[in-house]
Amino acid sequence: MSNLTRFLLVVRAAACLAAALTFSNCSTTTSTASRELAVSVKDQKMALIERGQVVRVYGVSTSKFGLGDTQNSNQTPIGEMRVAKKIGGGMPPGMVFKSRRPTGEVLRPNSPGRDPIVSRILWLNGTENKTTNAYGRYIYIHGTPEERLIGSPVSYGCIRMRSMDIIDLYGRVPVGTSVRVTKSRLPMGARLVREYVYTPPVRPGAPTPRPGANTEEAVAKR
Repeated sequence: MSNLTRFLLVVRAAACLAAALTFSNCSTTTSTASRELAVSVKDQKMALIERGQVVRVYGVSTSKFGLGDTQNSNQTPIGEMRVAKKIGGGMPPGMVFKSRRPTGEVLRPNSPGRDPIVSRILWLNGTENKTTNAYGRYIYIHGTPEERLIGSPVSYGCIRMRSMDIIDLYGRVPVGTSVRVTKSRLPMGARLVREYVYTPPVRPGAPTPRPGANTEEAVAKR
């Protein structure tokens, strides 16, 4: 092999590597920029929007103390934020977290007398003046065992979700995803989408669930 041939091969390999790195970086940026979460305090719902299309609509609970970003207010910030950290990947549904660490205790939905953070945590960071304290206030999107209260403002500042909903969401949004919390209703396109509710897979030989039991259709009729 001549020196010229070796040189051309090296140049070609370098060009391929540069192109691959560029494509990878562009893909990551596009992936983050193409997804956003829109939270409506009025509707007590969250829409996952990807490339302008509504992918999911989840029920949520915002603060029972109202809206704002003041320290020690227990209020839900209004405005633009982003997902700064994801915590809890691989943990079972209902895993209890204390100081963002799994304790080993697993709670079933609506366990009496318990109200910890469970299942998954998306830690939010404010990206404008009116949400600047969000990260330091430990404002999360997280799972709650009090699933019966989803759809009502009952939290202490965070955005609560059902355990299987936050697990579903966790796998769909990367760090850096934008989160917008507003007082107004979700856009009409999102309001027409049925609220997502996890339906467990049917085991072989198990009876078929009756229509409307724990499905999107059941939620749409409520």
